[in-house]
Amino acid sequence: MSDRKPDLTRGRYHARFARDAAEIASAQALRTLCFATREPDGDRFDARCDHLLVFDVSDGALVCCCRLLQLADGGDLAQSYAAQFYDLGRLNAYPGRIVEMGRFCIHPDWQDADILRLAWGALSGLVDGNGIDLLIGCTSFPGVDPGPYENSFALLGARHGPPVQWTPRIKAPEVVRFTGRPVSGLAGAMRGIPPLLRSYLSMGGWVSDHAVIDRDLNTLHVFTGLEIKTIPEARKRLLRAVAG
Repeated sequence: MSDRKPDLTRGRYHARFARDAAEIASAQALRTLCFATREPDGDRFDARCDHLLVFDVSDGALVCCCRLLQLADGGDLAQSYAAQFYDLGRLNAYPGRIVEMGRFCIHPDWQDADILRLAWGALSGLVDGNGIDLLIGCTSFPGVDPGPYENSFALLGARHGPPVQWTPRIKAPEVVRFTGRPVSGLAGAMRGIPPLLRSYLSMGGWVSDHAVIDRDLNTLHVFTGLEIKTIPEARKRLLRAVAG
């Protein structure tokens, strides 16, 4: 991606990029555990991505991972993982640099908010160092039954829809539309949204108007976008403080 690599230690956690094939394999093993897939979780995108890893420094355990694919601008979106599931034609005109973040996982035995904070801090250093304008990705909800998430999806549709000019259109054969559902209970709706997506939204992120049913990964996922210029300045200062 660039010569500037994250190398951060905060408290009991350390973040850096994978250094070799063995460490990428460790990330794939963590993804397999988190997504509960029968086969090792790996695909053709892994070879083209940088893999951000977070370790517990007390024992060296891998507790978090994600992969990052840099795109020069919207014209490169056909190369992205998300383009398999969403028609991103409207975003082809996006003029800035883009990073797609995917396969974000936190080990189920390490439920510590500091892990997510450190990961975002590492990402903020990357964004600043590479002049990134837009973060995108597919954010996953466990399982393929939309029933438990009906209220959360209603909230996403009502309050966190995409800018009209960048709206991803339907491409996948199985989708769940967000439109037309009333929100019943804000607190419960927020609890149903994964922590990573709540972080995106708190910084001004937006989502597609539908979820894709991904039976291979046993997830429902939504396209997520975050323009760096929309992040509140106070939040940017906090992230940069973590990034050092």
